Amino acid sequence: MEVTKVIKDAIGDKKFSILIDEARDCSIKEQMAVIVRFVDDHGLLQERFLMIKHITDCTSAGIKEAFLAVLDYHDLPICRLRGQGYDGASNMRGEFNGLQKL
Repeated sequence: MEVTKVIKDAIGDKKFSILIDEARDCSIKEQMAVIVRFVDDHGLLQERFLMIKHITDCTSAGIKEAFLAVLDYHDLPICRLRGQGYDGASNMRGEFNGLQKL
């Protein structure tokens, strides 16, 4: 919680982007890793690991709900989100139904 607070304080009210990847861990549970990128007060690009979240629904809609829950939990408004990065899985980047489209 302390580390996350430092990251949130560094982001402040700046615009940010999110990188998301989901994978199965060794216990065969689906996990979603969330990384946040932003430009700091010195004009340098910062990339920080925000959290790993367990997801039960691996569809694009389920991952979207988990993603929005992460933003809400960390009090990061979606209106300041300026970029999104995903892996190549169809539930992430699908042209019609992927998380990126949602």
